[in-house]
Amino acid sequence: MSAFDHPFFVHALLAGTAIALAAGLVGYFLVLRAQVFTGDALSHVAFTGALAALAAGVDLRLGLFAATIGVAVLIGVMGRRGRADDVTIGSVLSWLLGLGAFFLTLYTTSRGAGHGTAGVSVLFGSIFGLSGGQAGVAVLVAAGICAAVLLMARPLLFASLDEAVAAARGVPVRVLGIAFLVLVGACAAEATQAVGSLLLLGLLAAPAGTAHRVTPRPFRALLLSAGLAVVEMWTGLALGYAVPSLPPSFAILAVATAVHAGVLALGRPRPHGAVAVT
Repeated sequence: MSAFDHPFFVHALLAGTAIALAAGLVGYFLVLRAQVFTGDALSHVAFTGALAALAAGVDLRLGLFAATIGVAVLIGVMGRRGRADDVTIGSVLSWLLGLGAFFLTLYTTSRGAGHGTAGVSVLFGSIFGLSGGQAGVAVLVAAGICAAVLLMARPLLFASLDEAVAAARGVPVRVLGIAFLVLVGACAAEATQAVGSLLLLGLLAAPAGTAHRVTPRPFRALLLSAGLAVVEMWTGLALGYAVPSLPPSFAILAVATAVHAGVLALGRPRPHGAVAVT
């Protein structure tokens, strides 16, 4: 009996592939724009939003998307040209982490100690526990994110490399920056179900960081980032299926980290943000 005979594995493969594609595309610009800390903050926001939804007795995904997208817009509005500084992000992050702990306590005390595993699921993901409906939603959301990133890729690349010149040429830099953060928030919300809020940053940063190291060509690196994310997702799922005691979220991130470490060890370092525009 093969892995594809099990519905849970097929659901995980469909959702994981779509989520990895979205994370790879979004992650490329996240690294290029030096906004990895923003991605880290939104991963913690996902935890808080999910626990708030559980405490309120509503669908977990509602809390995930409302929190991550809402805070993404807030970070963008508070920052210059759609980019908030580290102090602003750190302040928001520390407050939201405390709020997440409050909602976790509220949820477990109001619904019984047995529900405490929900917090663990949000932190570390449960991709093998996705239903067919959840996998379908993940594919649709990820497809929308991918389409949006590809549509705005060229002006976003221009604004990422030289904000001042892009603004002078009529590119709506601030609006573009906020729109990109909305995509990051949506990606964080959807990917949390696969790898969990605690490990989400690795899926966003590791494949993209590897692609940045391998090639300075922006669109080649963009596609490479998405491709690496998908292959690392597939490999992690295969390992998680083959070794039942191995959490799939850990396997996915372990593979992504190993690939990035290998590129760092074998490749020649180049300056951060160095991109060939010709």
